[in-house]
Amino acid sequence: MTTSTRGAGKVPAVLVLEDGRIFRGRAYGAVGVTFGEAVFSTGMTGYQETLTDPSYHRQVVVMTAPHVGNTGVNDEDPESKRIWVAGYVVRDPARTPSNWRSRRSLDDELRAQGVVGISGVDTRALTRHLRERGAMRVGIFSGNALPDEGTMLTEVRQAPEMEGADLSAEVATKEAYVVPAIGEKKFTVAAVDLGIKGMTPHRMAERGIEVHVLPATATVDDVYAVNPDGVFFSNGPGDPATADHAVSVMQGVLERKTPLFGICFGNQILGRALGFGTYKLKYGHRGINQPVQDRTTGKVEVTAHNHGFAVDAPLDQASETSYGRAEVSHVCLNDNVVEGLRLLDRPAFSVQYHPEAAAGPHDAAYLFDRFVSLMEGQRA
Repeated sequence: MTTSTRGAGKVPAVLVLEDGRIFRGRAYGAVGVTFGEAVFSTGMTGYQETLTDPSYHRQVVVMTAPHVGNTGVNDEDPESKRIWVAGYVVRDPARTPSNWRSRRSLDDELRAQGVVGISGVDTRALTRHLRERGAMRVGIFSGNALPDEGTMLTEVRQAPEMEGADLSAEVATKEAYVVPAIGEKKFTVAAVDLGIKGMTPHRMAERGIEVHVLPATATVDDVYAVNPDGVFFSNGPGDPATADHAVSVMQGVLERKTPLFGICFGNQILGRALGFGTYKLKYGHRGINQPVQDRTTGKVEVTAHNHGFAVDAPLDQASETSYGRAEVSHVCLNDNVVEGLRLLDRPAFSVQYHPEAAAGPHDAAYLFDRFVSLMEGQRA
């Protein structure tokens, strides 16, 4: 990525997809060049949480909502210490933000962090194209000396693909840290950071859990050095097929029968640990309005998603694994994609979506209570 932080203004910009489709617009955020996987997010709000979600590392996010930046940027809502998206695509950015918590405009924040974006794009047409053709590599080029279309397309096609990408260690913490329980401490949880969002340990802390956040490189010995009552595996970017280390650590936890909870990437890790395969979705699930059914209760929840890969597990029956019987506990009602797993003979479960959902909805917050119940049961 090459960027300039000078004002974008009316600087021309071009978005080039790897299949040759081109969209022209104006620079938004930093001026320069960036590459990544083109994906779209269907959320109507929560753009600040999206931008700072480590799971978006190396992805260029297309916002389907036409107006973005209306509430500006504040210092309370980021999910991490920086913006992680590789690029940002919007249709009609706000000219002036308006919100009592706003400290600066989204354009200024993107520019300050060197994030190359493009505005004035028909994001509806771009989203329809990605739905029909699938997520693909993309480049955004802006500035007065743009390369010719052939050169831009060649550069896009030389960019790395998401399949086979091992990215968790690039976004995870390098040093362990502790998020203390709010109020009385009831449990200790070791959370393996594969790209964790800030709201996740906060949701556990609200329930009296002291959370020890560990690097993605943590070993089984590192996990048990904190004497955990439960172990958590977070969300994160990349291809789960590359996450052999995380799979090995999770299998060590399953062998010890410690209560286990995983979300998003952690769900895919549990799938692999149980012997299931994973695969890349055509265009993934991203946004805060995805319908999921909890098959253990029959309840339908509106949920927050950010995943381009999924677990390949049978929907119609329990499966025998090395750790006992396992079943699909949650399913997406749009396309029947596996959205959750649970073991029937050990205290372990996972979901493919984000129950912490800082920007909402909060239908799935009960899953943290379910994790607490597992730890209470184990202690009893």
